[in-house]
Amino acid sequence: MLKIWRRYWYWIGGILFIALSFFMGLWGSVHLEHIQVIMVFSFMAMLAHQVEEYGWPGGFPAVSNILQFGEVEGYERYPFNQNLSFFDNVFTTYTFYIVPIFFPNLIWLALAQSLAGFIQVLAHGIISPLRIKKIYNPGLFTALTLFLPIGIYMIYYTAIQGATVWDYTLGIVGAIVGYGIVFGIPVALMRNKNSKYPFASEEIYGAGDSWKKVITERMNKK
Repeated sequence: MLKIWRRYWYWIGGILFIALSFFMGLWGSVHLEHIQVIMVFSFMAMLAHQVEEYGWPGGFPAVSNILQFGEVEGYERYPFNQNLSFFDNVFTTYTFYIVPIFFPNLIWLALAQSLAGFIQVLAHGIISPLRIKKIYNPGLFTALTLFLPIGIYMIYYTAIQGATVWDYTLGIVGAIVGYGIVFGIPVALMRNKNSKYPFASEEIYGAGDSWKKVITERMNKK
């Protein structure tokens, strides 16, 4: 069971996204506190983001390991590998996004959860394009169309609800520290050039091997 979950975690997350869509449409959006609704949508944005990165169109392993980190030999397992991506995208990420939903009175925590999306916007909208010399990278679309508007709306909503400067300060710090724990620490501890968990070949380059063509062209130019 764990082996299947490790291999298809992002598609399972996509199924969870669909389930939450029905839940929010039929019950949640009416019965949950509004700030909880925003946070649930923020979590759903992350689920969609993960599908874009690893499922469709996918290609994050190639873009990250080859284009950003320059790994040309063990790129199927270093620095990101299947087990690392599974752990930090499911166990730590789900915890970061789900726990605040149960504490709607902690405005700073809600802000940390939603404002973390701006880090995704920065990473996919600025840092990654500069590093790979290409505007689109896996995750950019959901970063701009989901994380960005949800984060802006959370700022607006909490402002009209009386959030303080202290709430926003803690929220920003919480987002940065939280993402450092969620993504930074697992990558630092779990990257392994001899990992037993390489990405499956169809995971590496994305749908239609689109990133394989880009990488091959880059290599031929060198």
